Amino acid sequence: MITKTIDGVSFELKEDFDFDFLSSYGNVFAVFDKQDSGYICFGVQNENRKLFLKVAGASTMRSHVSQEEAIARLKSTVPIYEDLAHPSLLPIIEHKEINAGFVTVFEWFEGECMGKQYEAHAKFADLPIGEKEKLYREIVRFHVHVHKCGYIAIDFYDGCMMYNFDTKQTRLCDVELYSKMPVINTMGRMWGSSRFMSPEEFQLGAHIDERSNVYTMGATAFQLFGGGTDRSFDQWKAGAELYAFALKAVSKEKEDRYPTIEEYFSDFFEKIPESSIVSQTEKNRQGDLP
Repeated sequence: MITKTIDGVSFELKEDFDFDFLSSYGNVFAVFDKQDSGYICFGVQNENRKLFLKVAGASTMRSHVSQEEAIARLKSTVPIYEDLAHPSLLPIIEHKEINAGFVTVFEWFEGECMGKQYEAHAKFADLPIGEKEKLYREIVRFHVHVHKCGYIAIDFYDGCMMYNFDTKQTRLCDVELYSKMPVINTMGRMWGSSRFMSPEEFQLGAHIDERSNVYTMGATAFQLFGGGTDRSFDQWKAGAELYAFALKAVSKEKEDRYPTIEEYFSDFFEKIPESSIVSQTEKNRQGDLP
């Protein structure tokens, strides 16, 4: 293990790596070195703007893949970001090979990650229902766009969500494993957090399709508005009608779910007035489910 320090920011690696290329982008003000993806990420600032750099090739402490695998995977993500370009997705600015590695460059977003492994996760849990609804609307709307682009979301979880608590803006990141349709489960247990994964993402040979992603969107609703993997109504905080929509989305059997994310979006966000989401919460928690 070695400790590297760049512009006063320190981090650890298994082996040394040449990061001289970072100076061409500006000064490092942040490092993210705890991922298991094989990437190490940096916040860099120059006189014009802040940037987010994702680097493959360094031997990171928690990597579960080889350096060669990490490089190949990061290269493969470039067309995904380009194909899925959307106001809610962090935009890719540049990508290139570096000494013994590869780097992708994104706009910096002044937000905090919702991932369970980050300190900000508790702040997300405490957001008012109305703010959570707007955040969730952006997430589901983006995944409607994903399917229109011919992709299936793989490895989506709360670590892909970022939120600016001051401006109330949402951005999504880490769409590296999103795949063009059709998608077949060739792994058994696929990549991802089990809190968000459909049953077929654990079944070797299963088709992973739009109904699989409907499940993921429903599971996301329970992470935001309910008890996470405890999907009982007692833990739900957004009203009985919305609970019924989310519960249908996470049905164990595919045929019992919404056939498309767009139909789920329509039920969850358009059939019930936005202003009623908060006002119904306490009332519906005392009543019967629809």
